Amino acid sequence: MKKKYLWIGAAVVIVGGAAFAITSNSNKEQLPEVQTAKVEHRKIIQKVNATGKIQPKTQVKISADVSGKIVALHVDEGDWVEAGQLLVELDGERYQAEVESAEANVRSVQANAKLVRENMLKTEKEFDRAHELVSRKLESQSTLDTMDAAYRVEIARYESTQDQVEQAKAALKQARDSLAKTIIYSPMAGTISDLNKEKGEIAIGSQFQEDVIMIVADLSEMEAQVNVDENDIVAIKIGQVAEIEVDALQGETLLGTVYEIANSANSGISGSADQKIEFEVRIAINDADAALRPGMTASADVFTKTNESAVSVPIQSVAVRTMDQLVAKDDNDSSASDKYVADKDGFVEIVFSIENGKAVARQVKTGIQSDSFIEILSGVDVAEEIVTGSYRAISRDLGNGSKVTINNSEEKEG
Repeated sequence: MKKKYLWIGAAVVIVGGAAFAITSNSNKEQLPEVQTAKVEHRKIIQKVNATGKIQPKTQVKISADVSGKIVALHVDEGDWVEAGQLLVELDGERYQAEVESAEANVRSVQANAKLVRENMLKTEKEFDRAHELVSRKLESQSTLDTMDAAYRVEIARYESTQDQVEQAKAALKQARDSLAKTIIYSPMAGTISDLNKEKGEIAIGSQFQEDVIMIVADLSEMEAQVNVDENDIVAIKIGQVAEIEVDALQGETLLGTVYEIANSANSGISGSADQKIEFEVRIAINDADAALRPGMTASADVFTKTNESAVSVPIQSVAVRTMDQLVAKDDNDSSASDKYVADKDGFVEIVFSIENGKAVARQVKTGIQSDSFIEILSGVDVAEEIVTGSYRAISRDLGNGSKVTINNSEEKEG
């Protein structure tokens, strides 16, 4: 019987001990588990990311200024051409006929002007003779007036024919210019990067719409033409360095320099609710890879600001709270207004500092940021221990003054 009670007593002790252990562990597990790190000086490089296309820095779209059938193409895509080299010939028969017609018209109006001039000179002599006779009282004044009027008419006719001659010469010049434009030469040395037309096709003529026959480009100087969001464009400056990655060149990073920034936004579909406002930025590529081709997709990281020794914390360490959320549990006056200042939207930017086993909210002012770290301008000092994880704890679970369990043995996910 004693042995039986001994076993019962032992069981009670074991069960009681287990219950105490479970209760103790349960209470311990109720404390948020966090990871921490020291505030450090780090080099922070702030970047702006943008995507776009690779294009030659210098290229010319070759279009016809007059319409006509292409009767000869003297280059193929990929050919190198020199400035002034013959590229395209259009059918010039119609324009040659217009030149010949204009030349004939010039000759006609010039002959007519010559005839009118002779009549004007004849009328002038008759007027001079009448004037002399009137002065000698051998002719009446009315006769002189008639001769004067006739002379003035001939002067006007002559001046009119001179205008007609000039107009005919201008039409001839225009006809000759149109004929000359049926022969197209390269305006620069470069590579035929794109050939859009074949022999026998019609070149519409650029006075009606853009109708590119080919593109001549200098492929030795390439650039990335990227689109930057309106919120980031204010940080972009001429001369900033950029890293460029091209989808076709896996694992290769090119360096470039910003040399042109658009003053106005790219045109988009107006009235769209999700219309995105972007500005074109051109980045000259240093030592362009020979494998680069116009139209390749590119992504650029533009280095906008650098701090070689910034007081910094991991980006995920910075959170926001409302003033009500910042009232500490052990704060007797239940007010945070004497410790924190909210922004216009009612939020306070904070990090959690570890003080006596508690996560205490410290208001901070932030500066530039990289992909992983953010600059702290004020609020915490180097070597202070702050909460760096988990993301869930920082963003949602932790309150001002919450007791925490620190576990830096491994990185925890939110």
